[in-house]
Amino acid sequence: MYKTHFGLKSNPFNLTADPGFLYLSNDHREALAGLAYAIHARKGFVVLASEAGMGKTTLLGTVLQRFQDGIRSSLVLNPALTPSEFLESALLDFGITDIPASKAFRLNLLQQVLLRTHQEGKIAVLLIDEAHKLSSEVLEEIRLLSNFEMADQKLLQIVLAGQNELAATLDRPELWQLKQRVAFRIAIQALGAPDVERYIEHRWKIAGGSLPTVFGEDAIELIAASSRGTPRVINVICDNALTMGFADGARVITADHIVKVRAELHLNGDVPRCPMSQADVPAEPAQLAVPITAPVVTHAFEGPVLRTLERYDSTRRRPSAWSRWFRKPMINVATTENA
Repeated sequence: MYKTHFGLKSNPFNLTADPGFLYLSNDHREALAGLAYAIHARKGFVVLASEAGMGKTTLLGTVLQRFQDGIRSSLVLNPALTPSEFLESALLDFGITDIPASKAFRLNLLQQVLLRTHQEGKIAVLLIDEAHKLSSEVLEEIRLLSNFEMADQKLLQIVLAGQNELAATLDRPELWQLKQRVAFRIAIQALGAPDVERYIEHRWKIAGGSLPTVFGEDAIELIAASSRGTPRVINVICDNALTMGFADGARVITADHIVKVRAELHLNGDVPRCPMSQADVPAEPAQLAVPITAPVVTHAFEGPVLRTLERYDSTRRRPSAWSRWFRKPMINVATTENA
C-alpha cells in the first residue's frame, strides 16, 4: 500500500520469518554462530530460547539457507502432535512420502535415511520450532531419536527452539534424561535502544529504501520503548505507522504517528522493557498515559547458557574461537569430517 509513496521495493516490516531481512544484533549473531557450531560439530541436542517475537524462526531459516549444501533437514513448525504424528511429520519433511503404519518400520526407515545422509557426507538435522508446546510424551520420543549414532558421533542433530517456558518444561522430573543430553542452551535477549534504530535502518535498506529512514528520531525512541525491543512488535508498529503516514500524505513518521499506533494496538497499558539505561529513556510525550521506565530483562533459563560467543566489547581485539570459526566459509560443512 505505502511502498510507492515511500520509494520502497518491498515491505520492510512483514511479519514473515524471512532470512533475507535478518538483523544480526550481538545476541542474534552469536546465536547463529552457536547453532552453526553445534550442528557442524554434531553435538546432538541444542536448545534455542527467548521470549516470543525475538526471531528464533528466522534464525532457523537462516541456518537452513546457509547450510543447504551440507545438510539434510526436517523442520517441524507445529509441534502440537501425538508421538506418532510427530514422527510422521519429521519423516515427511525429510522427503519421505511412503510412510508405513508400523512404528518399527518408521524408525527403521528413519535410520536408513540417517545412514544414507552420513554416507553422503552430509549432516541430518531435525529442527523443531515452538518446542515449548511439546508434550512430555513427544519430548521423550525425540530423546529416543537421539539414540541413532555411530561410535564417534550422533547421526541426528536436534534443535529445540521455543519460548522461555521451554526451560521449565525440560525441568520436569520425567525429562531428566533429555535434559542431560542438551549440549548447548542459547538465549536471545531483546534489542537495546541503539539496536532498534539499526534494526529499522537495516530492514529499510533491504526493502530498497534510501537512508536515513523516514522515521524521525523521536519516533524511533518511542518505537524502542513501546516495543520492548521485540523485533516482531517493532515490525507491527512500523508497518502501522507507515500505513498511517501514507494515509496522511506524510513523508516523515513522527512521534505523533507512533502515539496513535500505540493506542490502536492497545500498547498504552504495557510497561516497556527495552534494555536501555535510565539516561537513555526518552521524555514521554504528554499524550501518553503510561510513563516510560527503565527496563528489567530477565531470563527463564538458569545455569550454563550459551548466550554469547564473543562479548563484542570494543576493548577486546581478538574475537572468540567460535566466532573466528563461524566466519570461515561454510558451503561444505562436512569437509572437515571427510578429510
